[in-house]
Amino acid sequence: MLISLVLIPLLAAVAVSALGKKHSFLIGMLGTLLPIIPMGVLAYQFDWTGGDQYQFARSWPWFPDLGLSFSIGTNAVGMLLLMLSVLLGPICIACSLTAVTRRVKTYYFWLLVLQSALCGVFMARDLILFYVFFEFTLVPMFVLISLYGSTNRKAAAIKFFLYTFTGSVIALAGLVYVAWFNASTFGSTDVIRLWTFDIGILQNAATQMPASTQAWVFAALMLGFSIKVPLFPLHTWLPLAHTEAPTAGSVILAGVLLKLGTFGILTFAIPFCPMAAVEYAPFIATLAIIGIIAAGLICWVQTDVKKLIAYSSVSHLGFCVLGLFALNASGLQGAILYMISHGLSTGALFLCIGMIYERYHTRNMKELGGLAAKMPVWACFMVFFTMASVGLPGLNGFVSEFLCLFGAFQAGDAWRGLAPKGTGWTPGELGPTFAAVAATGMVVSAIYLLYMLGKIVFGPLHEPHHHDAHGQDGDHEDAPKLPTDLGAREIGILLPLAALCLATGMYPKPLLDALEKPVMATVATVQQAREKARMAEGVPPVALPTASAPTSVTDSADHAAAAGAVPAQTNNPSNPSATKEGAH
Repeated sequence: MLISLVLIPLLAAVAVSALGKKHSFLIGMLGTLLPIIPMGVLAYQFDWTGGDQYQFARSWPWFPDLGLSFSIGTNAVGMLLLMLSVLLGPICIACSLTAVTRRVKTYYFWLLVLQSALCGVFMARDLILFYVFFEFTLVPMFVLISLYGSTNRKAAAIKFFLYTFTGSVIALAGLVYVAWFNASTFGSTDVIRLWTFDIGILQNAATQMPASTQAWVFAALMLGFSIKVPLFPLHTWLPLAHTEAPTAGSVILAGVLLKLGTFGILTFAIPFCPMAAVEYAPFIATLAIIGIIAAGLICWVQTDVKKLIAYSSVSHLGFCVLGLFALNASGLQGAILYMISHGLSTGALFLCIGMIYERYHTRNMKELGGLAAKMPVWACFMVFFTMASVGLPGLNGFVSEFLCLFGAFQAGDAWRGLAPKGTGWTPGELGPTFAAVAATGMVVSAIYLLYMLGKIVFGPLHEPHHHDAHGQDGDHEDAPKLPTDLGAREIGILLPLAALCLATGMYPKPLLDALEKPVMATVATVQQAREKARMAEGVPPVALPTASAPTSVTDSADHAAAAGAVPAQTNNPSNPSATKEGAH
């Protein structure tokens, strides 16, 4: 059933290309709705209490002479991102019904191929298979932007492709070096490890690399994945791509495609090179904080509301990277939760802006204002998703942002001596200063998002002068006529996202419980690398405080990490005695 998440959209894409334009939308909708069935069964069968283990593992020979296999499987992090991808698939198809009226067959074909490739990324357990899926996502998105984007779509598509392709090639070089290191170091004594690309085996080998080697591999991996996030100063391709992409392209780009970068950092950069991750965590965190604040300030001066939301993605994902490089349970849980939260709320904001653009064919805040008077249903959704993006307590954005900042606050060696025993402080290179500066980004975010609401939602009604009674203008005469306010289809598109934003904000415990063990496995790997570095420098191991009675899931994870405890079922990737099956 796991591989069906890749095959169903791919087969639907073939059907779209074989049949006529008339059936493209129906086939596209079926191709994205049908995966919900196996996804639901997999989510029910998945052992969420053992989320660090890769489940539903299957492997077929691919090129055995080269050590390649078609290996799949997923842990709790991959499952959550798969569920997000499957959720956004039919939403993107549904929002395209009236938005795309030309080259319809080509459009749905590439949208379905993109859905298939995205699902493949989160289940691949062979390094080359992962890279094939990872890189192939560029092709559908390039086509969607270049053929169906706005006026500057060609330049946006080329910039998007060149940036991300170049970074991916550099990341591939780092990953292949790890495979060579594994073969050259262990090949003479362990035949199984002779030129294998199994991710679990390579992770075990990579942690044995010297610190200097880890630094070079870490740099290559971070360059490739940071462009995908994107992390400051490698972010310049994103606002243009977001602004010029069609609505569905922006939704899938914000919802899932950007998460390939953070997923790559979490799956490869940190576990493969834990000593380098510890060493360069302050540098990466500093870049993330600069991105948080700089992108937020840029949002202040935007007049194009879609470009404003695009720059806000750079700012918000800075919190995600900050949480990752806190390298403790709170930060990692917050970062993973932020991947989900950002996909829901920012994807929904792009949908709301797309619905306005279909009616007025402008995104300029100087031409739009007071739309709540004419479109009250749309205004309710717009306010709701903006509050979720701001981080209003009770909605999904607050939980993830708080955990990212709390993780950075806790991760400070210099401050632990000032804290009483049992307060959950963890070893790390960040601390309260990093958290305090990053927290100003939340204030900046609230200012520009509330300013946007005040301009286009509230106040006296202001519409473009070329707008007619049917919501069309002279350049879009072939576009279908839309109701003044949102119709049933559009409400149905936004309601599931609103429900999930509310549910995960009010009760995030199931998600945090599911993420606890995979996060603890990463924390244990980093902690062992940190102590290994201390021993190499002749520094005695740090006696970390523990608490007798943790009060929450996050506290429990942090205290377990501080005590150096690893759950009994956790697969420890840096344990040389781990078997191939254990790595899976």
